[in-house]
Amino acid sequence: MQIKLIIDEKIEETEIQIHANTFTDEIEQIMKFLKSSKTEVIDGYLKQEIYMLKISEIFFVYSEGAKVYFQTDEDEYESKLKLYEVEEILEKDFVRVNKSTLVNISKISYMKMEKIGMMQLVMENGTTAHVSRKYLKNLKKRLGIGRDGK
Repeated sequence: MQIKLIIDEKIEETEIQIHANTFTDEIEQIMKFLKSSKTEVIDGYLKQEIYMLKISEIFFVYSEGAKVYFQTDEDEYESKLKLYEVEEILEKDFVRVNKSTLVNISKISYMKMEKIGMMQLVMENGTTAHVSRKYLKNLKKRLGIGRDGK
């Protein structure tokens, strides 16, 4: 892969072009990274007010019924997006741990095993999230732990 940078004072807005002979997983990952890396805030709704939430301050994103919520240390904000849409936007910083919950990777304090082989995440603020077996392998990979965390 070649990477070229061209500095031109006449250019008003940064533009990134990818030239390839076929669409690959690597290109898809690069595009997703570039798209998600520019996101630093996301809109959350509390009562009749709209807040621009810093992504770094969100602990969880979860769905309850048809609604999606952002959980910070102070409050719980509603989102107008679907959970899968939030997951696409925040995929650089968040990982899905069960069917209805995304967690901020940087806010995880530790993981603990439960009685019947289940896993629980403990966040920096003491809140917890259940990790379903379906998502455990990907979580470990994202955290760089276990056999698959190379």
